[in-house]
Amino acid sequence: MNTIISTRGLTKTYGRVHALDGVDLEVQAGQVHGFLGPNGAGKSTTIRILLGLARRTGGEASVFGLEPWRDAVQIHRRVAYVPGDVSVWPNLSGGETIDLLARLRGARTGDASYRAERERLMTAFQFDPRKKGRAYSKGNRQKVALIAALAVPAELYILDEPTSGLDPLMEVAFRDEVQRLRRTGATVLLSSHILSEVELLCDRVSIIRAGRIVESGTLAELRHLTRTEVSFEASSADVLAGIAAAHDGTIEEGRARFTVDSDDLPAVLPVLARQAVTGLRIEPPSLEELFLRHYGDDLGPSTGSGTRSDSGPTRRERRHQEARS
Repeated sequence: MNTIISTRGLTKTYGRVHALDGVDLEVQAGQVHGFLGPNGAGKSTTIRILLGLARRTGGEASVFGLEPWRDAVQIHRRVAYVPGDVSVWPNLSGGETIDLLARLRGARTGDASYRAERERLMTAFQFDPRKKGRAYSKGNRQKVALIAALAVPAELYILDEPTSGLDPLMEVAFRDEVQRLRRTGATVLLSSHILSEVELLCDRVSIIRAGRIVESGTLAELRHLTRTEVSFEASSADVLAGIAAAHDGTIEEGRARFTVDSDDLPAVLPVLARQAVTGLRIEPPSLEELFLRHYGDDLGPSTGSGTRSDSGPTRRERRHQEARS
């Protein structure tokens, strides 16, 4: 497979704050790649560098084999981007804004194919294009960006918290669109903190913490790092005594429950078969469990002397640092 996005040892500092501290990320062609981490972990900073909106401090970054800061114009011709916080022109209608953004990406907005796709997306997202931008809620501003990005074909879609502000029904519409992109062979980098969304959509996942990738792989590859829950009908805890690999065994409401390291599960199943258990249920570990393995109760990035801050640099500090770099 062709590598679309690649970073090696990518760093970004704002004064003494290390926003990125050696990010290694690789996204292959045709993948929907989940980029996970809470606010402040470094997701948006990484994306800004990939788009050529911020200059890396160190390490390497490439998109389509091009250097983002130097080749931003060439990259943007092939990329559709949706940020998590969308601003629109207050005096333009939603439809006018979508058409303007489409023209900036080279679309001929008078073509029948574009008009049909635009109309399809507006229907899918239940969007009224006649209102002025000043009247739109956060969710409707997000719809403007999504429709503009999806209405014009791209090789790479970079989506940074794209469902921020959308209601659950519109989140379903978004998932349908990502599945459609997958079928067309497009590549998607999906930054999100909604774990169920990533689990449903993504071929591979990378988890970022304090400016570093701490896990990366397919969900199947990563699930061996967490425990599987096993339960079955039972009235006594004695049935758990013969299962050496069991952890945290309990009896609740007539069911025995325990967890087992996922790699040990094949050895446990014959033991359960010999006990002739009934009502057996095996729950594979979720992405949430894998995520919490790295973040636990503290879902903010770690802080330390000159390493990270929960809030990161202010907008003014970022502009100052970018001007200096």
